[in-house]
Amino acid sequence: MSVRSLNKVQLIGNLTRDPEMRYTTNGSPVVTFGMATNKSWKDQQGNVKEAAEFHNIVAWNKIAEICQQLLAKGMKVYIEGSLTTRSWESEDGSTRYKTEVRVDDMILLDSKGREGAGIDQSEASQEDEIKEESTKVEEEETDEDPLEDSDLPF
Repeated sequence: MSVRSLNKVQLIGNLTRDPEMRYTTNGSPVVTFGMATNKSWKDQQGNVKEAAEFHNIVAWNKIAEICQQLLAKGMKVYIEGSLTTRSWESEDGSTRYKTEVRVDDMILLDSKGREGAGIDQSEASQEDEIKEESTKVEEEETDEDPLEDSDLPF
């Protein structure tokens, strides 16, 4: 009999920052953003307590492009994916770790999209095009060794 395992994450929460798009040296899009989930409960005295958890989210390829186009800080979304932990050596020589949720699926829960977050779609798409062009130009101008997808520290 084999032992099974499961690595699945389902979150519903609000974005804590706008998605940030980058491209790997081989041209794969990757977007990162933050998400907060909240819970509340009553303590023994009947007082309502609240706590927030903050999550690092990363999406690759087509889902990254969709997240970049549709999401903005403050929006409510459903994220489904898996936990991944990366490690890298920092400048001071210590090993650093970061656990992220790698997105497999995203559902927008704000019915008005980016417009509901106060972003005009035409302005947003123009800003996205400018950001993408400037990111590609910056990558072409660097003389650094090319990074692999697994080397990205975000």
